[in-house]
Amino acid sequence: MKLSPKVELPHSRRKFIQKSSLALASGLLIPNINFGYSKDSDTVGHGDFTYKVHKGWGTQDPTIYPVKDCHEMVQDAQGRLILLTNETRNNILFYDRSGKVEKSWGHDFPGAHGLSLHDENGEEFLYITDHDRHQVFKTSLDGQILLTLDYPKETGQYESPEQYRPTETAIGPNGDIYVVDGYGKSFVIQYSPEGEYIRHFGGTGEGDNQLKQAHGICLDSRGEAAELIITSRLAHEYKRFSLDGEHLNTISAANCWINRPVIKGDNLYFSVLRTESRKDYDGLVVVFDGKDQMVSAPGGSAPEYQDGVLQSIKYDGQTFMNPHDVCIDEDENIYIPQWNSEKTYPVKLERI
Repeated sequence: MKLSPKVELPHSRRKFIQKSSLALASGLLIPNINFGYSKDSDTVGHGDFTYKVHKGWGTQDPTIYPVKDCHEMVQDAQGRLILLTNETRNNILFYDRSGKVEKSWGHDFPGAHGLSLHDENGEEFLYITDHDRHQVFKTSLDGQILLTLDYPKETGQYESPEQYRPTETAIGPNGDIYVVDGYGKSFVIQYSPEGEYIRHFGGTGEGDNQLKQAHGICLDSRGEAAELIITSRLAHEYKRFSLDGEHLNTISAANCWINRPVIKGDNLYFSVLRTESRKDYDGLVVVFDGKDQMVSAPGGSAPEYQDGVLQSIKYDGQTFMNPHDVCIDEDENIYIPQWNSEKTYPVKLERI
């Protein structure tokens, strides 16, 4: 029998696998909150955006509140931090700001991926995308399903539900629902508040008005006219579109695999799934100012521009695993759920 050549793993990844193997041998794999040996006293970030790391902030007893992939988080008007996971024993966890779980619900979303919160005349609702069920759901905060959007056969672009794998939603100023098919054909589908099809745009391609993995979307109301910011993750960039689907501009994120855009105040935040390799945990968080300039990269090297071009960011090898989203509270602390991270719970970055 021919043996495969030995592959040398990076130090942090090798140590992680050794620890996981020991845990498995003992019959229990506990969340690895100390990945890369960083401590809660560590600080990350640059300039005005520096943070203290709290890796154990969201850690729970997995026999009571289990998670698989922690995909996204939002904060409601009561200050609760709402986590979406694809663990069907409890798809939704409600945290308080101290890291305690107040309640949980949800057993029907095996492909839970995108979580958006929208206020309609003082009442808040959640929008959940499930790429395994090929559907989008509007729910109450208590989990009642109020609206279901099936695969968009009205577009003429899909022959079956399996071709449609939605990843995120955004709600327009008039209540229109925008869905990005990030793991399918990268179209953006616009619906009325009642779920009636209006139009679609984007789609996979190299053109200005096309996208390469339309992973995330948000409404940007910082300017005179509201716009959509849409992630083109495989191209390491984000694009702006008008509300009716006209491409406006494109901004590079260098080597960063950015997830969904999140706006807080004047700034735009992204989690970065990775910067270099599928083999290593090399993700981080990035912050862009109101002029689309990257000003901080917590968990990575300081942003640098040469002749107006953003240079590659290098991760620090310790802070994160695979960041998948950011949620920013009123004190501008950041909460980061992580994908494919050995079932670890969200990390908190405390603003300094």
